[in-house]
Amino acid sequence: EEPPSCPTPLRSSSCSRGPPFCPLAKVPHDVRQRYVNLFVEEFLKTSVTVQDAFEKALAEEKTVYDRSINKLKYLSVAVNALKRLKNQSSVSVKGGNLQQLSECILNCFLITCNSIILLNMLWWDRCKQRTFWLSFSFSAEGDVALYDSLKEHILSEEILTENNYPLQHPEKSGSAILYREDYKKGITDPLKRICCRCGATYSVNQVGKHTRKEECNYHYGKGVEKKVPGGVETRYSCCEGVAGCPGCQVFKLHVHDAVSLDGFVSTLPRPASDKGCPGVFSVDCEMCYTTQGLELARVTVVNSSLQVIYDTFVKPDNDVIDYNTRFSGINEADVKGTSSSIRDVQETLLSFVSAETILIGYGLESDLCALKLLHGTVVDTSVSFPHRLGLPHKMTLHNLTADYLRRIIQESVGGHDSAEDAAACMELMLWKVKEDGKTKRW
Repeated sequence: EEPPSCPTPLRSSSCSRGPPFCPLAKVPHDVRQRYVNLFVEEFLKTSVTVQDAFEKALAEEKTVYDRSINKLKYLSVAVNALKRLKNQSSVSVKGGNLQQLSECILNCFLITCNSIILLNMLWWDRCKQRTFWLSFSFSAEGDVALYDSLKEHILSEEILTENNYPLQHPEKSGSAILYREDYKKGITDPLKRICCRCGATYSVNQVGKHTRKEECNYHYGKGVEKKVPGGVETRYSCCEGVAGCPGCQVFKLHVHDAVSLDGFVSTLPRPASDKGCPGVFSVDCEMCYTTQGLELARVTVVNSSLQVIYDTFVKPDNDVIDYNTRFSGINEADVKGTSSSIRDVQETLLSFVSAETILIGYGLESDLCALKLLHGTVVDTSVSFPHRLGLPHKMTLHNLTADYLRRIIQESVGGHDSAEDAAACMELMLWKVKEDGKTKRW
């Protein structure tokens, strides 16, 4: 049932115009106001007057609201509408000479990094199977100020442990330990696994393969709580089904998300003679499900100029059960077309990442586990931008980017893009440092 209509409250400025306020509305007023502001920003790019932009934004938001039955549906429709508006406002740029634009961007980067000594690019691209490696050596003077500003955001050992980052095993060289090993969920039988999708217990043989084929019926979305008359109900974000209803997806086998804690390497301290900036990079990985759990399938590294300097698909050590394409963006052709192993990736990373290098990421504990990399100089956007309810709640990278950068990511039907996610994490921390600077000046 539609809530009663409410009059628009008086406001001190036309610039703060928003949707009608109503305490009983199906979507909170502050959420609607936020998207009105985002719509205004896009319409200002194509409108003749400010008033025209506001009127178009209010009309767009009302259309979104009318199409939505609840807050969850509203957010989905609003995000798609915003993406459509962004695409429309960028038509003039896309219609221009892209070759000249790309050359201009490249020239700007080269001018900024005018102390480049070596620029070596290897590009392999065939049927989306690619390895990209841009190695360069320069003074990194531009990173010095950023590095110093990010120091206050580096996670302490206590926070690393609290967020389940892999740490050096006290007794086993080349192995890691997770101090919050809740992923085992009480399973003691080495030949039993718990499916991370549907929760069913299933049997495997000595090499981790299923002893019998059994379909997995599951929901890929999370349970979202919603207030209803008389209490709270939980529905799945994927299909709006009530918690406990049969899954909306079917896969041929069960999968589990355990990670092997062997085969880890540690980043090494820089030589005392090296006085340059240790570097600041953003990292994102994509994983797939194998017979041994989650394994690395792609890694991307972005520098502080938002340039991808390393991007490669990775062939898992064990047989792949599911490429998890909906979320990873990885398919069978990507992985089968590469010869890079996780050891190749480790060797490359250790060539330019030292123990003092700042690595930025979202929930980077998962990425470091996938990379089998022990590294303690970490900035985690899920920690730097905490959820208002505190742990274990965390804002998604999608929401962080929408809220702080006013940009929509992870909208592709082909799955996530590690390059896009890594760049988003770097941009979030650049924004954070800039805002921190404003506060300190006062």
